[in-house]
Formats: sequence, C-alpha cells, structure tokens
Amino acid sequence: RSTAGGNGTTEERQQNIRQLLNFFPVIAEDDKGRMVQIDERQVLSIPRKIKCEEVVRRGFMSNLLFRNIANIFSAPAIVGEILGKMDKAQEERGRSSPVSLNEADNVRVDESGEVMIPEGLIVGQEQQIFGEKLYKTFDEIIDNGGIQMAEESAAGVLSAIDRIGESLKSAVEQNIIKPASEEYELTRAQTNRMVRESRKELETKIERIKGDFEQQRKIAEVKHEETLRQATNGKELEDAEKALRQEMEMALKGVNDAIREATEEIVSNKPKEVIERLEKDKEERKKISVEEEVRAHLRGFARTIPSFIMAYDNGSLTLDNFDKNIEDDVFCEVTSITLDEFRFLRDGGDYVNADTGRNEHFEGHLFDEVVFDDAIAEFRKKQQELANYFDESQTEDIFDYIPPQKTNQIFTPKWVVRKMVDLLEEENPHIFEDPQKTFADLYMKSGLYITEIVRRLYNNSKMRQQIPDDRERILHIFKHQVYGFAPTKIIYRIATRYILGFDPTLQPEQSNFRQVDTVPYAKEGQMEELIEKEFGSEQA
Repeated sequence: RSTAGGNGTTEERQQNIRQLLNFFPVIAEDDKGRMVQIDERQVLSIPRKIKCEEVVRRGFMSNLLFRNIANIFSAPAIVGEILGKMDKAQEERGRSSPVSLNEADNVRVDESGEVMIPEGLIVGQEQQIFGEKLYKTFDEIIDNGGIQMAEESAAGVLSAIDRIGESLKSAVEQNIIKPASEEYELTRAQTNRMVRESRKELETKIERIKGDFEQQRKIAEVKHEETLRQATNGKELEDAEKALRQEMEMALKGVNDAIREATEEIVSNKPKEVIERLEKDKEERKKISVEEEVRAHLRGFARTIPSFIMAYDNGSLTLDNFDKNIEDDVFCEVTSITLDEFRFLRDGGDYVNADTGRNEHFEGHLFDEVVFDDAIAEFRKKQQELANYFDESQTEDIFDYIPPQKTNQIFTPKWVVRKMVDLLEEENPHIFEDPQKTFADLYMKSGLYITEIVRRLYNNSKMRQQIPDDRERILHIFKHQVYGFAPTKIIYRIATRYILGFDPTLQPEQSNFRQVDTVPYAKEGQMEELIEKEFGSEQA
C-alpha cells in the first residue's frame, strides 16, 4: 500500500482506516469512562499519543523524533560537520557507537540508502577465499557418489541419496562456510547459524530428490503390476520385467542428474551467496553504527527542546516555527549549532558539491514533524498540569522531564531543594513569618529554590495574618522578599516563567529577577555592589 512504512498523506491513512472500520469497528473508553465507537481520526491518534508520551518521558532523547536518517549517506559534508558540533546523548544507558560520522562516506549504499555490494568485490573475494580447490572437491563427491541400480535396492537408493546429502553438507561446511567464517572473523554463534541454514537448505533439496524418486518408483511399480495382470505368456512377463528395470533406471538417472545439478548449483552459487551475505552483513553493521551515531548527535540536540519550550513557547510552538522566536546567540549557546544550520537539517537546501563544483540539493527532513509537534504539545500539557507549585498533592515537577544539558542548565532536583530550605528553616525557625525578610538565589537555574521560598512564605500562618489578602500577599512576596540572578538569557526565561507561571497575570516586571552572571562579581568580591546597582534600597 502507498501508506506502508510511514508513507502517504494523513488523508490517505484516514481513508484506509475508514474502510477497515466498516468491517472491524473499534471500541475505546472516552474521557468519562464510557465505551464508545471511535472514528478513523481517533484510531490514528492512538499511536501518535503513545509516541509523544514516550518522547516526553525520555526527555526528548528519543529516536522517535527522527526520520530519513539514511539520507546521511548521500548528504554533503556540511551535514556531518553540523551534526558533529552537537554533543552525543545516549538513548539507553551503556549504549555507544563504535564509529564516527566520517565513516558515512565509507558505507556502500544505493540512492535509497540500502546497502549495496559491488559485483567485482564479491568475485574478487570469492577467488581469494576459495580458489580452484573448491570445484575439485565437489567434482569428487559427484564422481564417487553416483548411484547404480544394479548395486542398490529402492531402499538402498534412498539411503545412498542421504549419504551423498551428508557429504554435500560436510563439504559446504568445510570448504565454504569455514574459510569464509575465518576470513570474516565470525563468532561461533554466527558460524553455527550459517551451518544450520545451509544444512536446512540442503535437506530440502535432498528430500525433494528422494520424493521425486519415490514418486517415479511407485508409478513404475503400479504400471508393472498392471502389466503383469494382463500378461498371458512368458514373453509378456519378460517384457514387463524389462520395462520395470528401464523405468527404475530412468528414475535413478533422474536422481543422479538431480544430485549433479544440485552440486553444480552449490559450486556455482553458494560461495557467491555466502560472500554477498557476509559483505552485506558487515556493511549493514557499519551502516547501523553510522545511523546510530547520527541519532546520538540528534538526541544531543533534542534534549535541549524542553528548555526551549519552557523559555519560548507561547502555546503555538511547532517544528515549523521553532526557530522564529529564539535568538541565534541563545540557540547556538544551548545547542552548539546556529539557527541556519538547524534549518538546513530540518528543511534541507542547496549546496555546492566540493568534488564537482556543482550546485546540488540536500533533502533534509531529519525530524519527524508529526512526532515533534505532538511531543511539544504533550510537554506543554504536562507543564500546565505542574504549573501550580502550591499544590501539595504534586509529587513531581516539570524539571523531571528536562534532561541535563551540556551547558550549566543542570537543574537541582526538587527533593534536594526542599532539603536545603528545611535546613534553612531549622537554623532560622521563624524566618518565613516575617514579611520584611528577604531571600536571594544568586545563581538561579530552574527557579525551584525561589518557588520553595515563595510557597513557604505564602502559606505561613503568620504571613497570612499580617497580609490576609492572597493577591496582595503574593505580590508583596515577589516585590519585596525574593530576589534572583540568572546567568544566561534562556535560564532567565525558564526560571522566571516557571516561578511566575502559576498565575498568567504575573509579569517579570512585578518581581526582582535579573539576567546577570554573578560568577565574575563573586570572584572580584563585588556582589554587594551588584545587588545595590540592580535593586537599590530593595536589597536582598
């Protein structure tokens, strides 16, 4: 079908599902727990939902986000250079790729990205590994294995066919599989698998030869019995016996011809088949390794997506507009590539072939747009569900879905933050009761520390008595009690949007958070001057 393997349009896939539902209706549980019949659009949404939930669960470090990876083998060198700038991220612990992106040029593939082995290579390897001795070995099996009816009964013929079959199996194993295995350094398991497959293939041929012989023998015997019944004299009986011998000799000739044909087929085709298979396996392993290397680098990029959603999503972020609102310097700082380089991977584009000097086109489309957009929407939904950090029933926060970045975007877990604030309160028992107390995070990452401070100030019973109005109390806390510095633009946006995200009406201007890297000031002993400069009399 045109929609197989992820091909075809959404409309075509819906039409196919619609036809199927005419014969096999699908019943599913709706949001209210009722069992209802679902339509083609809802059926197609099921795998999409599973995929996007898996992507979010993995912190976007999932191969489900990528497609057309085989294009890397026909891609310009610039694609490898762009990918090489991205740090690798493993999808599963302990997995690693043994090759570099440069190996893509050494993998033999056709225009569609499928492994292709040149005929000349197969012929050269065949001559080098097997030589002329192979043909002599199998010729001897044929010469020594000829079956004569005068020497063999019908049962003896079948037994002789089995003996020749065993000789052929042994010859293939010793003279074809073994030297090939040694040349390609196969493991014992790989060699044994080839032996099993070869024996099974030969057993099928041998059983067919035996079956043909048995069929001809039975036909000859039936004809012989009928002739005997109709015979009226000794001459006719003698002719009947003679006819039977001729029929059996013809059957036996068929056996010998079939054995010779099978042997010649082995000699002609088996070495080539083995070489082609092993070369393809070797090339396929290289191809898979290169493709996994590409995915590892793309996962290194993909793990930055949650941070960009946190910092820049206004409710409509998609793969198509991902580059619209993000500043190039921020994008490059976080991902190590420029926005133009990202667009080249996403959209493709024209380039000059360094070897030919001609203008050529790279198709791009290394990202699966549907999965990408669905995953962003799923993350956004999760973000909204976890936005209210005052909700004591929540056991997680959105940063559980953001993997560590290669930069300083490594977020302190919530349980660690709460432990820190617990220790602070143990040393200062009434610290959250005073509306005049001030708190500062001089190097914000996620904003979790500030949110925990805000939560305890807001919920403190003494604070409630002094500032009873909830709105007034939260505004007082943000305007007069909590302060913070974020080292980079994206961290500033992530932290402030998280800290203020529980209430859409709150704006950064109503708080005391600044984008300043305080490390240089701390090294120079100038923190007090910085605080004075940024906050004036509202010092933390």
